[in-house]
Amino acid sequence: MAAAAPPEAAPFPPAVARGTRGRVGRAAVSAGPGGPPRSAGMFIYLCKKIAIPGNIRLKCISWNKNQGFIACGGEDGLLKVLKLETQTDEAKIKGLAASNNISVTQTLEGHSGFVQVVTWNEQYQKLTTSDQNGLIIVWMLYRGSWYEEMINNRNKSVVRSMSWNADGQKICIVYEDGAVIVGSVDGNRIWGKDLKGTHLCHVAWSSDSKILLFGMANGEIHIYDNQGNFIVKMKLSCLVNLTGAFSIAGIHWYHGTQGYIEPNCPCLAVCYDNGRCQIMRDENDYNPVLIDTGINVVCIQWNPNGSVLAVAGSLRASQDKDGNVVQFYTPFGEHLRALKVPGKQISSLSWEGGGLKIALAVDHYIYFANIRPHYKWGYCSNTVVYAYTRADRPECCVVFWDTKNNEKYVKYVRSLISITTYGDFCVLATKADENQPQYVLVLCNSIGTPLDPKYIDIEPLFVTMTKTHVIAASREAFYVWQYRVAKKLTAMEINQLARTRKEGRERIYHIDDASSGSGDGRLDYSRAFEGTRDPICAITASDKILLVGRESGTIQRYSLPSVAVVQSYTLDCRAYQLSLNCNSSRLAIIDLSGVLTFLELDPRAADGAGQPEAGEQLRLERKDVWDMKWAKDNPDLFAMMEKTRMYVFRNLDPEEPIQTSGYICNFEDLEIKSVLLDEILKNPEHPNKDYIINFEIRSLRDSRALIEKVGIEESSQFIEDNPHPRLWRLLAEAALQKLDLQTAEQAFVRCKDYQGIKFVKRLGNLQSESMKQAEVAAYFSRFEEAERMYLDMDRRDLAIGLRIKLGDWFRVLQLLRTGSGHSDDALLEQAHNAIGDYFADRQKWLNAVQYYVQGQNQERLAECYYMLEDYQGLENLANSLPENHKLLPDIAYMFVRVGMCEQAVSAFLKCNRPKDAVDTCVHLNQWNKAVELAKNHNMKEIGSLLARYASHLLEKNKILDAIELYRKANYFFEAAKLMFKIADEESKKRTKPLRVKKLYVLSALLMEQCHEQMQNAQRGKVKEKSSESASALAGLLEEDALSSTNRFADNAWRGAEAYHFFILAQKQLYKGSADAALKTALHLRDYEDIIPAVEIYSLLALCACANRAFYTCSKAFVKLESLETLKPEQRQQYEDLALEIFTRYSPKYKKTPDLDDVLESGDGKLPVCVATGAPILEYRFWMCSVCKHCMKAKEAGHYNACPLCHSPVS
Repeated sequence: MAAAAPPEAAPFPPAVARGTRGRVGRAAVSAGPGGPPRSAGMFIYLCKKIAIPGNIRLKCISWNKNQGFIACGGEDGLLKVLKLETQTDEAKIKGLAASNNISVTQTLEGHSGFVQVVTWNEQYQKLTTSDQNGLIIVWMLYRGSWYEEMINNRNKSVVRSMSWNADGQKICIVYEDGAVIVGSVDGNRIWGKDLKGTHLCHVAWSSDSKILLFGMANGEIHIYDNQGNFIVKMKLSCLVNLTGAFSIAGIHWYHGTQGYIEPNCPCLAVCYDNGRCQIMRDENDYNPVLIDTGINVVCIQWNPNGSVLAVAGSLRASQDKDGNVVQFYTPFGEHLRALKVPGKQISSLSWEGGGLKIALAVDHYIYFANIRPHYKWGYCSNTVVYAYTRADRPECCVVFWDTKNNEKYVKYVRSLISITTYGDFCVLATKADENQPQYVLVLCNSIGTPLDPKYIDIEPLFVTMTKTHVIAASREAFYVWQYRVAKKLTAMEINQLARTRKEGRERIYHIDDASSGSGDGRLDYSRAFEGTRDPICAITASDKILLVGRESGTIQRYSLPSVAVVQSYTLDCRAYQLSLNCNSSRLAIIDLSGVLTFLELDPRAADGAGQPEAGEQLRLERKDVWDMKWAKDNPDLFAMMEKTRMYVFRNLDPEEPIQTSGYICNFEDLEIKSVLLDEILKNPEHPNKDYIINFEIRSLRDSRALIEKVGIEESSQFIEDNPHPRLWRLLAEAALQKLDLQTAEQAFVRCKDYQGIKFVKRLGNLQSESMKQAEVAAYFSRFEEAERMYLDMDRRDLAIGLRIKLGDWFRVLQLLRTGSGHSDDALLEQAHNAIGDYFADRQKWLNAVQYYVQGQNQERLAECYYMLEDYQGLENLANSLPENHKLLPDIAYMFVRVGMCEQAVSAFLKCNRPKDAVDTCVHLNQWNKAVELAKNHNMKEIGSLLARYASHLLEKNKILDAIELYRKANYFFEAAKLMFKIADEESKKRTKPLRVKKLYVLSALLMEQCHEQMQNAQRGKVKEKSSESASALAGLLEEDALSSTNRFADNAWRGAEAYHFFILAQKQLYKGSADAALKTALHLRDYEDIIPAVEIYSLLALCACANRAFYTCSKAFVKLESLETLKPEQRQQYEDLALEIFTRYSPKYKKTPDLDDVLESGDGKLPVCVATGAPILEYRFWMCSVCKHCMKAKEAGHYNACPLCHSPVS
């Protein structure tokens, strides 16, 4: 086997993409000072060639994505399995590129004919192969070697294609003669079908294993279900208006195992040998992405995450022996790269599992190419921002990884286009909506918090940013946004900002317009969509200038912030990435083929040598460059990535290369920070700090070596000749180590380190050498050594002070326990509390409690008890606190939050906050407790409190409880209202009359208590001013005001009277006292508003009839028949009954003195006896002291209680 020198990767004309979704050409996004290109682009170069022994021609190759085995088949039954060496952990951490050496090679014997198909079952570690004779062999891995497991030979036709489904459970085999077999992983046949009259050549499964695509020899593709039933023919838009013979070169359906770069992303690729290709979202996509690759295609394959489609073939009508080429496209048809491959005929290709290599079968060689993807990533403020896709989410996952604290913040972004960074900020360019041609530039900080989004109508294919501007460009126009971040504004800048807003902080310019910078470029998109013959291909910017690269090689220079055209430069290449140095004097250009060149922008001061003029290209040119970064603090210093090596250049002279495949984050202070994105993105959810590598450049390494070997004085001369703040700081530190304070001070002055100068001055004031050494040890973070020196000097206080500064309170506690002192108690308390805080911050509450108890930190102790749900401990703490302690309210609220009313009330009362205690009771529905507290503390709010409690009870339909509440609180009027309401409702329900009477009596009794309360209150008010009669009058006036607003307050006893006489009349009637019953029933005529009229007059008619008072009976019937509430049938019944009675007994009027007395009694007339219902004619009678109703004196002797209100007879 021999390794070949890889040819130069050359650009290839972009593909023609028709019918795409509108994003043709998103090939690169430039990064100015903020970093490398951010698109899903890539750089590729050949890195190794392996020759097959015996010059046996290869036909097929397949790379196992999980285990890394490579299977290749060819003539004479050749079948080999190879494996490249895997990286060691040490090599990964050093950032070395993966090895290209072969670690495993095995020849598999079994085929005799040309091996035409090899396919892996990665889930079950199986290899399936087939030759020209139709022999199929399934190989299995056993102890590191491959063995024949199953064999099948149909002996009728040759196998044209085989495909395992996504989960590796089924394989579909298609034969040239139209036979199809679907089998299981264990070798069982599931179903077979003979598609007669067809010649098959390709097969592919859908990701859900429900659809099978069969490619026919005539170029048609038929869609079947997974049981072999025909569904429909696929629409092939790429073959429209095409004549001549053509055949299918490849069908590959990406199964979404690593997610999709965009929601609803095209994933099914179909390609023909004539170079026509279509990429579809699914098998029924009627608007696919169409590509004409311009080559004769032999093979296609998606990379492992579906973001790049590789198309292998040869140039049409090429006489060149190196006519082989591999084209790379995005799922949207955008051409990324072309790789020329030596040899006569390329036959197959396959991607490595990580997508960082590709294997190519060419003649009797296997070529390997390395791929450097242009990831969507950036670096800002010690934070690496990177994006990746996940199978379980349609959005792009953007991780903000703080490398200093090893913390990460994850954001999910739909349709992410690019990531651009500068300083402390980051801009995410995304598509606003799937269906709308609008885009968003989201300004974020280093933890991913969106600060300011801007919606733009042009597609941000290229984005760059400076500390004041974000510039986004499409092919035809560029948008300039002057962004501000509020936290960094001064008062003067705020005024300027207001002015700028009026002028417009957002402007847009067409690339063909000559901007003068005098206020043109208003945010008008009408011109931005006009085409141009020379589109934009790259942009970059600094604080002073903006550079826009065009496809013709022209670079247009604009001034910032005015955006006026300053100058135009011409290059002999098409720029892919542009980058400015720190003072904007030089421009680095990387073109499409990876050639790095430089352009001098500003003339330099002549130094005798021939300096290049402004606009002249520098002599330096490097090939195979895929990334570069200028130093932030030196305009002549830059680092570049060439294949797998990093070169550092000073004044265009290179240092020795460093083997690494890292992406350059930052170049500052003679140190290069690099991130191994390849390794991070293998497990993007758990980035490892080992994958951030720092490289020192040669001058820093040499200075350190000089100081160590030669000495300070000699090395200071070298640093004088090669001055840099970092080198002076290195010298200052070395001088400090040797206590050479004079040299240290001079070096700190040269590197402008004010803190260092102060430290040296402080050292100079110390007398003791050992004290100086201890301070220097502490300065260099050798804290253990410094502490030991302090203790050796018997300066425990300094050792404790050092540990306090470091926040190492555990060590402080140890040191305090080794000695004693009057100030140690306060420090001990502080240490205990600090350790308690340490455990509390980590939510180790039990450990925190122990230290807070010793530190007597009652406030944090309460918090810990609360978090531990140790409410007994919290209660004990509250009980131990003195009255009116400031912590008591907080503890009380903790109890409130968990519903512990009694403990909360106790804490509130202890800190003299009875109102909060009452509010707590109300909040926790402990109303009895609330009322009790309100009474005990004579609170004015008791009325509103009772109203709230009563409404709470009424909401729960606990009306009697509400009445009892009002009664206990002496709110008799509200209680009476509620009781009257209940009595009214019970009356309407026609409940037992006795129950209704009792309810009305209770209501009236409450009303009597209300009257008495009012009179007592008025009596108390006027006791000093006027007589008792005036007091009574005032009470009566208040009662009158009360009664005018409430019907029942006017005569609270009416309801009780009505039901009392109603019951009494019936009792008398049943006893046979018809005369007495009639007299009682006659009173009911005054209570039609309480008892239904039909019941009153029915009872009256009955009593009158029984008493043979037919005249009165007739009048009752007349009243009954005239009632509007009666139904017609009821009225008819009354009329029939009246006719029956009065045809027998004439209703003649008879004068009866007793009855006349009853008729004359009533309001304002004769009083009525509540015992008999008869009018009282005597002058002497008994009156109830409670309800004020009367009873004949002779009847009073028969009763112990008032017949109406049941109060005792005195």
